[in-house]
Parts: sequence; C-alpha cells; structure tokens
Amino acid sequence: MADLAYAAGWTLVRRSPESAGRAVFRRIADRSWRAHDAGTRGLERNLRRLVGPHATDAQLRALSKAGMRSYMRYYYELFRLPAMGREHILSHTRQSGVEVLEEHVRSGRGVVAALPHMGNWDHAGAWIAARGTPLTTVAQRLRPESLYRRFTSYRESLGMEVLPLTGGANTVGVLARRLREGGLVCLLADRDINGNGLEVDFFGEKARMPSGPAALALNTGAALMPVSLWYEGPYWNIRVHEEVPVAEGASRAARVQETTRALARVFEGAIAEHPEDWHMLQAVFSADHDQDRTRRREIEAAARSGIDSSNETPRGRGR
Repeated sequence: MADLAYAAGWTLVRRSPESAGRAVFRRIADRSWRAHDAGTRGLERNLRRLVGPHATDAQLRALSKAGMRSYMRYYYELFRLPAMGREHILSHTRQSGVEVLEEHVRSGRGVVAALPHMGNWDHAGAWIAARGTPLTTVAQRLRPESLYRRFTSYRESLGMEVLPLTGGANTVGVLARRLREGGLVCLLADRDINGNGLEVDFFGEKARMPSGPAALALNTGAALMPVSLWYEGPYWNIRVHEEVPVAEGASRAARVQETTRALARVFEGAIAEHPEDWHMLQAVFSADHDQDRTRRREIEAAARSGIDSSNETPRGRGR
C-alpha cells in the first residue's frame, strides 16, 4: 500500500495543476497540525528546544504549523520535481558559497556536504547535478523493498548516485573512494539513525548525531562543508557554509568527536535562522531517545504480561 501510494503521488501530482496540488498538500499539513498527530508532536518536541522554555504554547503551535506546511511542501515537490525541468530548478534557486565547493571538486579535492533536514534536499541534489557536478548520497532502506527501489530510481533520475545506508556492499568504502577521486558526497547529518551516533551540544541540550561526515573527511582529506536549505516564497535557498576543518586531537575518535561538535554548531545557527524549515519529526535529543527507549520497554513488558499499557486493562477486556 505504501508503494502504491507513492506511485500514485508521483503520477497524480505531475499531472495536476501546480496551484491545486500545493493547496492539497497545505490542507494535509493543516489537518495533521490540528489533529496534533504523532508527527506534529514530534516536531514540537524538537522545536521546543529552539524557542526555549519561555515561549508560550501559542508561539510553539504557530511555529509547528509553519513547520508542517514546510514539511508537506517538501513532499509535494518530491512528487513534482521530475516534471519541473532543469531551467525551472536553476532559475528558482538562490545560493551562496557553492563556487567554493565546485572549485574543490574541479581541483580534485573531494567534498563532504553535510546537511540538516531542512528545506528540500532532493531539490538541492538535483540543482547541483544540473550545474554539472554529479554527487553520491546515501538513502535509508525503506520497507517494502519496492518502495526503496522507487525512491532510488527517482533520485537517480535527478542525477544522483544512491547507496543504501544498510544492506549494501561496503557503502562506506564506496563513499571514501568517491571522495578520493575528487567527488561530491552529500549526507543528511543531524539525526542518529543507527543508534551509534556521537553526543553533541545542541540548543543547550545533549543530542546525538552521526559521525560519518567527520570520519570521511578525516579518512580521505575531503573538505567538510555544511549546507543549509530553506524556502522563501517560490524560491529554494541554498547556503554552502565555510569548511569545517577536521579537529586536532590525541586520537582519531577525539578528532571525529570534536569535528562533529563543530558541525553541530553550524547546524544550530542555520536552523535557528529558519526554524520553520527544519523538518525533524523524530527524536534528536538524548533525553528524548532515553524517554522513547523507556516507553518501548514499558510497552514490551506490558505485552509480555498481557496488559495493554494504554489503558492498563488485561487484553481482551474493555475498560
């Protein structure tokens, strides 16, 4: 069903008038926000760290509404992007700093572009490919496999080489080889998916972020360049930040840790400037990871004992 839904989305959105399609996805965002569903609650849990404890609930809710609309804009454009055309993508993009990135690639020095989940990262990949710089990226393996293959084919059609996060043939080795060849590797880097990320300071709390971008830069000599994305009216905005140098340290682990912390500080500043375009509905902060882990254990324990933890009554019986 998930695969069929995405297939229908790609077909219908491309054939529908753009104004109507955007209006539909905006309504979907508003419906999720009004229902205060799990996605909206997850987004607000993260945004609360940005706005701080003194922000009112009304202020947080207003920001999450804008955030859900931005998130659904990403999904609309995900379906629409292949039909937009190269000239539209180039003419509706505003950027700063990309010339430095492209010069590194032309000179034969690889670049690790590290991005938070902001704006439209699929568009950013299509845009840099349209400018003549091919890239390699990594995608989380979705279920069912047919859906993962559909996403992979879609991104490859935009000019990207896509490797699986898990279950692939030495994905890290391929990324390192691309970088040593002077290529561009783009990685989303503000969420710990595998559970082995490093702890960093982020908006005044501990958060977990992947070590991959820093480790690849250390191992290959590639430039580690943060990239932030946001929307402004009909335009996509891309900022390539200055290179984050690999930190000095007594050990490789210490160097990767400190470099990841420096990367997190750049992300923090970029997200603070455009918080409505940070599409982070999943747990990022360590306290939330711990809370979710505890909740899962409680649910599993209740299941083993035959108790429904949502209402604390034995299975098969009502309240």
